[in-house]
Amino acid sequence: MSHEVVRRIVANVESAVLGKHQTVKLSVVALLAGGHVLLEDAPGLGKTSLARALAKTLGCGFVRMQFTPDLLPSDILGASVYKPATGEFEFRRGPIFTNVLLADEINRTTPRNQSALLEAMSERQVSVEGVTHLLSSPFLVIATQNPFEFEGTYPLPENQLDRFMMCLSVGYPDRKSEMEILLKHRDGQPVDSLTAVTNSEQVLDLQKQVQAIKVDKSLAEYMLELTTRTRSHSELTLGVSTRGVLTLYRAAQALAFLEGRSYVIPDDIKEVALPVLAHRVVCRGVLREGHRQRASQVLKTLLDSVAVPS
Repeated sequence: MSHEVVRRIVANVESAVLGKHQTVKLSVVALLAGGHVLLEDAPGLGKTSLARALAKTLGCGFVRMQFTPDLLPSDILGASVYKPATGEFEFRRGPIFTNVLLADEINRTTPRNQSALLEAMSERQVSVEGVTHLLSSPFLVIATQNPFEFEGTYPLPENQLDRFMMCLSVGYPDRKSEMEILLKHRDGQPVDSLTAVTNSEQVLDLQKQVQAIKVDKSLAEYMLELTTRTRSHSELTLGVSTRGVLTLYRAAQALAFLEGRSYVIPDDIKEVALPVLAHRVVCRGVLREGHRQRASQVLKTLLDSVAVPS
């Protein structure tokens, strides 16, 4: 029954975001594993539509924030407002108190604002003026950035990138899908007509079930061997952190769950390895615009070189 719910989630999102099966599938994997997603691609390829479609499918709260240089942390988290009638301060929640937060063009805001998301993404809480406020559950950040435009941007530091479970590229649709998009948009945005197929409580239950997916010790050793080799690779100045290994573990569990299995197989690890790990390593002597591509090439070589458990 749980697997059927997940299949409905994927199918519902795909009915509005056409020709992006792998991106939709991996976004749902991140949701099931309790992670966050960074979408990197040129404008107009469906990043915002994907976030909106996922939120509507889940029947959860959704907020889109346009990240700009003049944004303040209080614009994201909220702030205390003085109430003359009572003589007291009242905390007014910011946009981050939602289930699905679309952080649009996250690299266009200052590092101060980017860091305001760190606690929220890691701990599912925010601290304002010494008081801790719990966020809604489930909580998913989908951030977007254009990797081809660098004027007036603030590159995400490694500690911020490490908070994203996956970094995904949307890409151009094939010709058949693009024609279908043209025809579907004659009557408006397909996302607007989506209805929810689940709810917050059911999503939280699915996330708990993912944690129970079995991972054989040999597969855990395989993941450790793969990530350990990134730390001594001649072409990498920064390897995968312990958080990265744990994230790979959770993502593999979520993919196995989505595929209807109660256990992880090597192909699960291989399928999520690049989206989970490529943005966590730093290549030696590679310009920013070519970094992700080179990182993926290095990781593909490692995947081919590490023996897969039988």
